[in-house]
Amino acid sequence: MDRDYEKIPLKTRIFNAIKKWIMVVLNPRLLLCLFVAWMITNGWSYVFVALGTLLDITWMVVTGTAYMSLLWVPFTPEKILTVVIAIFLMRAIFPKDQKTVAVLKEELKKLKRAYIAQRDKRREKRNHKKSQNEC
Repeated sequence: MDRDYEKIPLKTRIFNAIKKWIMVVLNPRLLLCLFVAWMITNGWSYVFVALGTLLDITWMVVTGTAYMSLLWVPFTPEKILTVVIAIFLMRAIFPKDQKTVAVLKEELKKLKRAYIAQRDKRREKRNHKKSQNEC
C-alpha cells in the first residue's frame, strides 16, 4: 500500500493530507471538545486576568498571569495535554462519533511508524559509523 501511495504526486498527497486534517479539525464536536479542554488547561487563566482587571481583583490577575507565564516556558506540554483531554472528552461525550477518533488514531499510528523508521535509520547509521571506526 505504501508503494501505491508513493506513486501519487507529492502535490496530491499534500492536498489530501491537508483536506483530511481540515475535515477533522473543523468537526463541530471536536471543536467543542478542544474548546472545553483548552478552557480546562489554559482558558481559565485568561478569564482570570480579564475579570480580575475589569473588577480590580488582584489575586485573580496575579494567579492568571503567573499561570500564563508558566505556559510560555519552553517545552511546556500543555498543548499535548489539551489534545489528550479533548480526545478523552470526545470519547466520553460523543461515543458514537468513531469516525473522527478513528482518523486521529490512524494518524497517530502513521506518526509512530514514521518515528520508528527514522529512529531505526539513525541507529543503523550510528552502528555503521562505529563499525567503520573499529576497523
